[in-house]
Amino acid sequence: MARAYDAAVADELDDACWELLHAARLRGFVGDGDELIAVRVVEIGFAARSAKGIHLTREGREAHAAWARVPAGDIEAAIERAYQRFLALNRELIRVCTDWQVRPGGAPNDHADPTYDWTIIDRLVAIDDRVGPILRGAATSVTRFAGYRTRLRAARVRVAEGDPEWITSPSIDSYHTVWMQLHEDLLLALGRDRATEEVSDQP
Repeated sequence: MARAYDAAVADELDDACWELLHAARLRGFVGDGDELIAVRVVEIGFAARSAKGIHLTREGREAHAAWARVPAGDIEAAIERAYQRFLALNRELIRVCTDWQVRPGGAPNDHADPTYDWTIIDRLVAIDDRVGPILRGAATSVTRFAGYRTRLRAARVRVAEGDPEWITSPSIDSYHTVWMQLHEDLLLALGRDRATEEVSDQP
C-alpha cells in the first residue's frame, strides 16, 4: 500500500519543483525539462517517469493537493468569487466548443462556412473578454493564475489568424485545453473535485 507523503520533504521543495509538479497534475504528464528538477521530484517519490514523460505518483498527488489548496480567509474568498464567476462562463464555453465541432442537425463542422465559423469565434472572443477580469482578480490573490490570461489570449490570437485547431484540439494549448486546466486549478485551490462540483450544481 502506498504510504502518505512526507510533509517535511514537501516543505523542502522550491518553487521550480512545485511548478513542474503542478504542470504534471494539470496536464497528466510533462517532459523532463530541467533534469535537476525532474531528478529531485522523482527521487523523493512525488513523480515517476514513463514513456510519455513525468507524471505524479499517489504521494505526489497528495503533496500537490496540499500545496495547491489556498488558505482559508480572504484568499479563499477571492478564489471562491472567481470560481463562481468562472462557472457561468464555463457553460457558455462548453456550448461554443460543441457548436464549433458540430453544426445544427448533428453534422460535423468541416469549417467550409466562414460565416458560421466567425459567428462562433465572435462568441469565443466575448467569453475571453469577460474572463480577463476574473483572472486578474484571482491572480491578485494567487499568482499562479496570472499565466492563464496569456495562454488563453495566445490561443485566441491563433484562432483569429485562421487556425481552427486552436479552439478545441487536445494536442496543443488550444483555448479549450487551457480552459480545462484553469477549471481544474480553481477546484484544486478550493479543495474540491469535479464529482463534488457536479453534485452541488444540481437544481
